[in-house]
Amino acid sequence: MMSRREFVKSAATHVAAASFISAGGMELRANPLGLPMGCQTWPVRDMIAKDFPGTIKQLADAGFQTVEMCSPVGYADSGFAGLSKYSGTEIRKILNDAGVSCISSHFGIKELRENQQGRIAWAKDLGLTQMIVPTLEGPKKPTMDDVKRAADEYNKMAEKAAKGGIQQGLHNEDFELTVVDGQRTYDLLLRLLDPRLVKFQFQVSTISQGYDAAEYFTKYPGRFMSMHVQGWSKKDKKIMPVGQDSLDWKKIFAAAKTGGVKNYFVEMNLDMMKASVPYLRKLEV
Repeated sequence: MMSRREFVKSAATHVAAASFISAGGMELRANPLGLPMGCQTWPVRDMIAKDFPGTIKQLADAGFQTVEMCSPVGYADSGFAGLSKYSGTEIRKILNDAGVSCISSHFGIKELRENQQGRIAWAKDLGLTQMIVPTLEGPKKPTMDDVKRAADEYNKMAEKAAKGGIQQGLHNEDFELTVVDGQRTYDLLLRLLDPRLVKFQFQVSTISQGYDAAEYFTKYPGRFMSMHVQGWSKKDKKIMPVGQDSLDWKKIFAAAKTGGVKNYFVEMNLDMMKASVPYLRKLEV
């Protein structure tokens, strides 16, 4: 079972330049959900390690109006360590100078266990209102007790975050995609985690493992706050630019409204993210 990182990394790294149009001259607002078009910074982590301000400018020039960050503490070994030289306030200024907003970031569960208050303080300096954990890092073959312990721990973390004015969220990879007694751990967590304290972020590419975004948004209304967007070819079984794939994006975005989604972040290699911009700009739900 591949993690989100491995899945996205394994996708094809080149898309013909003719497959996308420069964002210049296009409308500056994306139609889906009436929300700004966003992207995750994980796919451009190598670029960020070399030139953070320049990378953000490239994303802005491509048409992305908001980005989701990855914590320089929890993702230090993934290209984000260099951001530690900036304070949260300084990162916010770099983003603002490029005309990009940021209200969400991923944090490793380990860094929250070790210093949650410190990470909340950093998040508030950056201007975040959402802190996402990619996985609760439970065992690969969990028992029901393992799932209950993980949920209990995260509910307590989410309560602390709420007191600090931060919405805690959970992504779905690794542990969340396991099975316990014939039930998906993800569904168990949706039942065990406090809906007042924890919202969910859906990874659309988990369609490759049978997790359908529209189905989950409809089944659990109001439980989601964001999603990571990837195109997926059912025929070729690989990541594709949004709009050049086989997924029904009108159905997904319509269901996302029911699910409570407030942000979406395209997450593929840079060429594919750029190639997705024209389609997302024209998509109406």
